[in-house]
Amino acid sequence: MAKEKRKKLKKKLLHKYRLVILNEDTFEERVSFKLTRLNVFVLVTFSVILLIVLTTFLIAFTSLREYIPGYSSTALKEKAIRLNEKIDSLQQITLRDSVYLSSIRNVLTGEIKSENINKDSLFKSIELDLGDIDLTPSKQDSLLREEVAQEDKYNLFETATSNVNFVLFPPVKGEITQKYNPKEKHYAVDIVVSEGTPVKATADGMVIFSEWTAATGYVIIIEHSNNLVSVYKHNSSLTKEQGELVTAGEVIAIVGNTGELTTGPHLHFELWSEGYSVDPENFIDFKL
Repeated sequence: MAKEKRKKLKKKLLHKYRLVILNEDTFEERVSFKLTRLNVFVLVTFSVILLIVLTTFLIAFTSLREYIPGYSSTALKEKAIRLNEKIDSLQQITLRDSVYLSSIRNVLTGEIKSENINKDSLFKSIELDLGDIDLTPSKQDSLLREEVAQEDKYNLFETATSNVNFVLFPPVKGEITQKYNPKEKHYAVDIVVSEGTPVKATADGMVIFSEWTAATGYVIIIEHSNNLVSVYKHNSSLTKEQGELVTAGEVIAIVGNTGELTTGPHLHFELWSEGYSVDPENFIDFKL
């Protein structure tokens, strides 16, 4: 039975048929083909495979794929790559600025009394992986560090003034009740003036900090040229925000008596050069 079925199937597949194309009016034979079921099956299968191959080639190697939903264009991919590179660069800049501002906040809040906040040094510290570096100082290095620390412990002014050679504008004029004294960790001058007196920028620059702090009230910090930073504390209010540009003599705050560490209406004024505190009286005349 199975053999007979195979013979019948073979006969059906190989049985010849004639496909004729006639003229409808004259019944004249135009074209004729001799076909079998097997030929038709092979021809259809080959046509389908050829169609799939051609479609795949068009999609993979021509610009037609851009018109198919789900496929992105080459220009769009290039734009996405450029945007990704810009985002990465912006993230690095944001990280660096965050580290720099964090160092300044540490100085303001008193967590670090004297800290080198040079931008270049801080940025290099972000890129270095210190996990594999032995930072243990040698005995000779420790002795040298101790000797230098004893000699230059409070000689910050001479270290920091090499690039500061321009005249600064007095933020306020009045009597200085507490002078710059690094031995007592007072890295500023306190000038007594009437509450409500305008506080002016000591030089042209950009505001890098303008916020309220619990210890020193309203604080504003300005970064000037030559790596100079000026700090104004205990204000009753601030007239400039972070990121604004100011000019020398421009009003940036109002004298007040804010913060836990204040003892009355006055301006607590600091100068920092290349990350080191300097005596403001060496640059500014605060007398009336």
